[in-house]
Parts: sequence; C-alpha cells; structure tokens
Amino acid sequence: MSYEQSMLAQLKMPSRKEVEKDLLVALFKHGGSIIEFGSEEKIVEEIAANFNLTNNQKSAYLETIYRKENRVKRSSLWHRLLFRAADTLAKEALITRPSHTFKLTNKKEWMLTEAGFDQVLRMLKIPAIKKASLSTKSYEVEKLVKSLKNASRPEKYNPFEIEKKTIKTNKEISVRLRGFRKAVIEAYNYRCAICGLKICAPSSNNWEVEAAHIVPYSQRGKNDIWNGLSLCHLHHWAFDAGWFSLSDDYSIIISPKFDSIPEGYGLMGDYNFISDVIKERKEIHLPNNKELYPHHVSIKWHRQHLFCF
Repeated sequence: MSYEQSMLAQLKMPSRKEVEKDLLVALFKHGGSIIEFGSEEKIVEEIAANFNLTNNQKSAYLETIYRKENRVKRSSLWHRLLFRAADTLAKEALITRPSHTFKLTNKKEWMLTEAGFDQVLRMLKIPAIKKASLSTKSYEVEKLVKSLKNASRPEKYNPFEIEKKTIKTNKEISVRLRGFRKAVIEAYNYRCAICGLKICAPSSNNWEVEAAHIVPYSQRGKNDIWNGLSLCHLHHWAFDAGWFSLSDDYSIIISPKFDSIPEGYGLMGDYNFISDVIKERKEIHLPNNKELYPHHVSIKWHRQHLFCF
C-alpha cells in the first residue's frame, strides 16, 4: 500500500469511485461545468460537505521530500483525491480537462461531455427525453453553439436544410437541436422576443423560453440563429399557429383574424397575450449583435406560408 493509499485509509476518506459519481452530479447541478479546483474553493467545500468530511479529513496533507532540493512539498489530500477522480473521468471521456475546455470557452473548467451527461441522467434516474429541455452544458453542444454564433451572416440565405445522403444518428440530431436552442436563447439573453419574459426554473437547469424555428424544423428548416427566435411557450405557439408574424423591420404584424375571435379569448385576466404586447412594443426584442438577427428570407417565408391573412 502506497503512502497516499495509507493516508486515505487511515482517515477513512471516500473512495475515488464515490468521488467520481459525486463530481458528475456536481457538474450537472452547476450547469455542466465547474472551475478547476485549485482556484475555486467553493465547489471543493460543497463536494466535501456531501461526504460530511471532518476538518481533519479536509485539512490533511501529503508530504513529499525533494532530497536534491532539500525541501518538503505539501499537497492537500482532499484536493488530490478530487483531482484524481476528475482525471479518471476525463480519461473515460465523461468530462473534459480545463486545458481542453479553455480552448473553447477561454475558461479553465471541467465540463461534461455528452457521454458524461447521459451517465448523470441515468444515475439520477432522469428520463433521457428531458435532456433536450435542460440548460446543462456539454462540450459537444458548446462547441456547436460557438460555431453557430460566430458564423458570418449570409446575404443570400437558404433557410432549408439541403438533404444529404448521410443518415444522422439520434445523438447527432440531439446535439444539433440542443445547440440551436442554446445559441438562440443566449443570443436573445434568455427572454421572449415578443413579451420580454425572462425566467428560469428554481433549480436553474432550464429556461422558460424556447428556440422557435421560423421555417419549421418539420419542413426542413435549418437549425441556425438566422432561422430562430427566442419565444415563451405561449408566443411560440401563437407564432407557429400564424396569429402573428414579423415585417422586414422586425415589427410585429397581427393576423386580421384576431379581431374576429370570440370575446374573452386570448385573455389572462384583463391582459391580451397578443394585442396588449403590441400596444406596449411594436418591435420585437432583438439580440445585441445584429449579425444574429433573424434573416429576412426566413421571416418572408413565415409571412407567406404560416401567417393567417
């Protein structure tokens, strides 16, 4: 038994496998990423609290003697156990290392991969179908989000996916749709482009707003920002149903059929979910970056094919 193993046993520290599982759950609860341990004591303390570690367990140090330099190096046993657990998860491709994540996000973080995300869902017994609605990061989705947000806005734009011979896997489709959703709602600062509603779940793991396709996904509409709008559930439904559309200057156009709906329809108390919004704001809430505005080609298609005249 090594010196380190002896210390772990003597202090009755949790096993590395137990720490690995808790670390995956911690990543999930923190939205998919946590800053590297050396510079973030909060997460170190949080995981330690999950194991009810004593002050003695948390403050224990390993001592290594460097004979040539005639000095002793001291390292935290708990930090070392955490790092070894994270290192194992990275080798198993369940998380990415901070050095790897930094190239994508400019932040030194441990981040879940898709495989790690799936494993956490199984551990917590969360149905896989809920994965699409969660805001939890994964390295693959973040990579796609960055690509979507950094793409150059085309003057000539085709909002339809070109059919390819390659058959995409369910995993590839899931990553693409979740990347689209995250890129769109981030571009609109997590609020509805129509009413401005911005709210997340108490757990902070999902937002109320949805990424709406302007040209529907069911009609091969593209999964990119220029074919997307961030809308609350209610205005997403109304947009897809054709109750309103957008002009080329991004002002809201209400269907003429709205005036003929029965009295009392479309009300939340005395508030009308469409007409009262228009009175307060004629133009939609748009991204700060003009490169991410909905493309006029997509909007024109919606007016011509889904808007109810």
